[in-house]
Amino acid sequence: MSYCVSRFQTIRRRTVEVRAGVVGMGGENPIRIQSMTTSDTQDVAATVRQCVALAGVGCEIIRVTAPNVPAAKCLRDIRAQFSAAGFADIPLVADIHFLPAAAMEAIEHVEKVRVNPGNYADKKKFAVKDYTDADYDNELQRIHDAFTPLVLRAKTLGRSLRIGTNHGSLSDRIMNRYGDTPLGMVESALEFLRIARGHSFDQIVLSMKASNPKVMIQAYRLLVERMRQEDMHYPLHLGVTEAGDGEDGRIKGAIGIGSLLQDGLGDTIRVSLTEDSIHEIPVARALAAKAMSLWKDCHFYPPSKSINNFEYARRAVTPLALAPTVEISTAHPPRVITRVSSVTALPETLAKLSSPSLIDTQAESLLVPVFTTADLDAIPRDNNKTLVLELAPSLLPDDLGRVCSSHHIILRTFTKADTDVALLRDFAALAAKHNAILAIATTAFDLLALTSTLVTLPQIPRIIFTLSDASRFTPPSHPTGGYRGLAALLSNSFAPASSLGYAPIWIRNTAATALASSGNPGSPDFLSRLLDASILTGSLLCDGIGDIVSVETESDPVRATTLAYNILQGAGARISKTEFVACPSCGRTLFDLQTTTQRIREKTGHLKGVKLAIMGCIVNGPGEMADADFGYVGGAPGKINLYVGKTCVQYNIPQAEADNRLIDLIKQHGKWTDPV
Repeated sequence: MSYCVSRFQTIRRRTVEVRAGVVGMGGENPIRIQSMTTSDTQDVAATVRQCVALAGVGCEIIRVTAPNVPAAKCLRDIRAQFSAAGFADIPLVADIHFLPAAAMEAIEHVEKVRVNPGNYADKKKFAVKDYTDADYDNELQRIHDAFTPLVLRAKTLGRSLRIGTNHGSLSDRIMNRYGDTPLGMVESALEFLRIARGHSFDQIVLSMKASNPKVMIQAYRLLVERMRQEDMHYPLHLGVTEAGDGEDGRIKGAIGIGSLLQDGLGDTIRVSLTEDSIHEIPVARALAAKAMSLWKDCHFYPPSKSINNFEYARRAVTPLALAPTVEISTAHPPRVITRVSSVTALPETLAKLSSPSLIDTQAESLLVPVFTTADLDAIPRDNNKTLVLELAPSLLPDDLGRVCSSHHIILRTFTKADTDVALLRDFAALAAKHNAILAIATTAFDLLALTSTLVTLPQIPRIIFTLSDASRFTPPSHPTGGYRGLAALLSNSFAPASSLGYAPIWIRNTAATALASSGNPGSPDFLSRLLDASILTGSLLCDGIGDIVSVETESDPVRATTLAYNILQGAGARISKTEFVACPSCGRTLFDLQTTTQRIREKTGHLKGVKLAIMGCIVNGPGEMADADFGYVGGAPGKINLYVGKTCVQYNIPQAEADNRLIDLIKQHGKWTDPV
């Protein structure tokens, strides 16, 4: 099974066109940018002001919550006033969770309605029940009866619908038959899709949102494959829900959305941030620009037989000691390498990275560019940090004899040129002699030419593979595809006969791996660099590829190291600080999410490995906190419910007391440590 045309080039998935008013999604349309208002929908003036502000920064589709019929009725005036302000062409979307009556009211006033199939016409009791086929069919008939009127009215009025599945709010019937899984999310959507198809209605967009990028990616992939099997070709709306704020929220969004966009999936996107909605738009526009710059005509590339596209599994790796106390293996998280600007900057960089505040985010090796023999002579002999010596092409194995040791990694680019093939033997012999590590930088295609040399080495040294900068503009068309191709070629060429097939892979984020931003390749701004690193590294980590990570686009080594660790955490590959799951706010929110999230972060941000969910309400279900240790959730105006995992343990706590009660709860479960 395959969910996309190519995992190595961005070949856009073909879909039917769906229209929300005059705005088309899918088909030949560009990727559309969405966001959502956070005001009380019944405050019409405030909601219109937010709509105008979003339109002013480039939002193309705006969603407004309609939790009940009175709120849905307000959509008429919101639509009229927004149009009168000069934005008649920007469609509004009503966000519906529980009430079919609210959806039926909303469809009269706005261009599109989103329904959550896990909540629509469902009252979850979270009951454990063995559904017989007859029970299940009865449930499906009930949903058919509840959803059909909305489909028929949308068809009559020329409206569109989004079936928006949330990982955290699957129905009891789905949970009991499929579990809290990507498959369950897909089946939840397919139930509603089949109802719409039965009425010959195809103006539908699909979404599979989760706060965990791995779950989100797997769910979308599986949805596309299952729709293909049933000859369904609907557009996709992409988003990582409850991503949080700041750098972490942008990283999570880029990992989930960017990974799928590179695979040619996705027609509209929203970057959910626990910030004012206008701040979501620049991030979403940058992601869309990067993806659309990659759209290519179809060029095929050999698939890997070793990757399951629908379930996460880390690529098998031969254990390798990077240092006496730092091992590369599947038993350990990916390691972090930080680039030093020059040999002479090494002492200063070591001092910066030795700060006690970086104890949980250490650079486990330093990458040093070496251009001349004088640089080799300047390398400190008493350095206790493993160094990666990135060699200029002019340096030869004989030049390294006096500095090479087991504390060094020799990094050199090799091509299929005859001279490089010969040098590969000499460098391999040098590394084997000194028990050093040889890091081979190459393109996926040049590796084919180097294979015969590697398999005939008399003594195979400890080896790491990475991509050379030359792979940026050669097929495949994006760096993620290049690393996927590298992993596939290692598996196909060496495994299982040779340990080379399981050699560690080093993901390097360099200027050469930058994608276009607003049409300009290599955009220098920090947001663009953050998105590039998150897309490349996060996509690969969610595929199970990557044992070493470096971010080499930052001049500040501390910032580069921190960004690498934040991306590892966003991808769920390595935890180095408190993890926050925080929703982006909307009209249903029962407290100020932005200030509350910042306040709780100040009090708990030192709790490494603890995962906290801060939710304005529970509409998306406690499953959205499935991975969280503790939850801080709006239960009623001014009241907070506290959760341990998915279980509510304290109800209706006055908000003034809730922060301290949360800390007490963390202490009771042995997860608290005092800040240093």
